[in-house]
This record gives sequence, structure tokens and C-alpha cells, in this order.
Amino acid sequence: MTLARLEKAGLVSAERAPGLPDRPDRKTYALTPDGQRRVAEWVAEVSWPKPDLTEFHLKLVAAAAARLADPLALIDAQRRELLRRLRNAQLAALDESDDSVSGLLLEGVVLRLEADLRWLEACERTWTQGAGG
Repeated sequence: MTLARLEKAGLVSAERAPGLPDRPDRKTYALTPDGQRRVAEWVAEVSWPKPDLTEFHLKLVAAAAARLADPLALIDAQRRELLRRLRNAQLAALDESDDSVSGLLLEGVVLRLEADLRWLEACERTWTQGAGG
């Protein structure tokens, strides 16, 4: 969304700020209470319907920079969700024969979730060391 659309949706407000002698006035934006709530909801969301590591990384950085949430708490919440999905996929895979096409798909799901969990461990190491920037 562009800033103008965010403003029209009531998620940000704009105001003019005086410029410097050699620069024109500028427009600054701030989150409205509705905008703050939307950002907080986005940061807290743990759904991982498809691997979107870039968006999750952005959440960690934004949460830390704006002091919206503890990145380690976000990592922990996401880990719990991935572990839940992994358990479900493993249980479903146990119901399939070794040579089934469905079993092959479920094996891919399990492997992807395990890889995502390893990446979250790397995120946790980075943020624990305070290098999250």
C-alpha cells in the first residue's frame, strides 16, 4: 500500500514539517491507533501457510526497531506453530505406505518444516547475541 492509501484507510496520519532553508517543507507520517493495532496484529501473526522467510525476518526487524514486540518471543511463537504443523505432517505420513505418492508429498512437507525450524534456531542465535541489526 502506498502512504496515500494507508492515510485514506486511516492507518497513518500525515502532517507538514518545516524544511531547511535550502529544502522544501516535507510531509511526515505517523501510525494512527488503528495503524498501530494493524502492525501489532501483523507482527503477532504466526501463520506460516507457505515459507515466507523474508516477511518473518522483516517482522523481527520491525518489531525490534519500533519496540513492538520481543523478537525472541516472536521466534518462540513461530517455533510452536511450526512444531504443531510438523507433528501433524509426521502423523499423517505414518498413515501412508512407504511407496505412496501422498507419502512422498508429506515427506516433502516434513523436510520443509524441519528446515524452517533450523532457520528459526539461527534467528534465535542471532537475536540472542544482540546482533539483530
